[in-house]
Amino acid sequence: MSSFWSAYIIIIPFAFIAGIAALIYFTSTMKLPQKPDETMGHEFDGIEEYNKPMPKWWLQLFAITIVFAIGYLIYYPTGWNGISGWSSEQQLRDEQIAHAQRYGAVFSEFSRVPIRDLQDNEQALRMGQRIYENNCSVCHGVSAAGAYGFPSLTNGDWQWGGTPEAITQTLLQGRQALMPSFRNALSSNELDQVTQYVMQLAGQPHNTNAATRGANIFANACAACHGPEGTGNQMLGAPNLTNNIWLYDNPNLALEEDIKLTLRSGRQGLMPAWQSILGNDQIHLVAAYVYSLGGE
Repeated sequence: MSSFWSAYIIIIPFAFIAGIAALIYFTSTMKLPQKPDETMGHEFDGIEEYNKPMPKWWLQLFAITIVFAIGYLIYYPTGWNGISGWSSEQQLRDEQIAHAQRYGAVFSEFSRVPIRDLQDNEQALRMGQRIYENNCSVCHGVSAAGAYGFPSLTNGDWQWGGTPEAITQTLLQGRQALMPSFRNALSSNELDQVTQYVMQLAGQPHNTNAATRGANIFANACAACHGPEGTGNQMLGAPNLTNNIWLYDNPNLALEEDIKLTLRSGRQGLMPAWQSILGNDQIHLVAAYVYSLGGE
């Protein structure tokens, strides 16, 4: 964190504390215009407001909380390390070291077992599931059923391959999908025709005449990645267009509009690399768990 933001974080709480302390001081030293036993002249439903100072014990308790807050901010860091020397980064490192010492040997032991052989090891799959739920479920869901733009890991449809090796590679180094935009390459009418042909490939209701014209456009513009039959290419990350499984299926749009949007705007789906975060041994367990959900 830069010195500017450190100072910014420090100044705000101290400014609030100083302001509250000043407010209490000045209000406690103000001279009351009436005697303490007189009312303020307000009355509601038979209840009158008396002009009485705040109890001393309340003011003293407030002063104690202010002193405690100042001491807390000095002892713990508010941008720079405090007297305690504690920092969230150091605590994270300490906990990571403790975690590695406790589970490192177990992770290492499982890492020497092929992923296919781990399918019968309940402990390994359970550990892989926990790691998955803590790191992967935010995108793919706790049940791994996926979401809009995040593939399901349970349906056997693998954009980059569902073998143990492919899944491990995806986790280690990540994936970057590169579906280009055809907005400038194809006219609006041609985009409609290709859309109808893709609908035909997936067995969806379509305009036959438009799909026939779209087949030629598909062969020239799309087959290089998705294949002549539209069955995809896992080496390129080009999805299968014939199995009616859609990564970008917006429930608020008709499928035809989703396909047309993809053609017009392109897609840039990114799967981040996890090697530097989880390490090879934990990734091996996650890959075993993901493979168990619907690999190959």
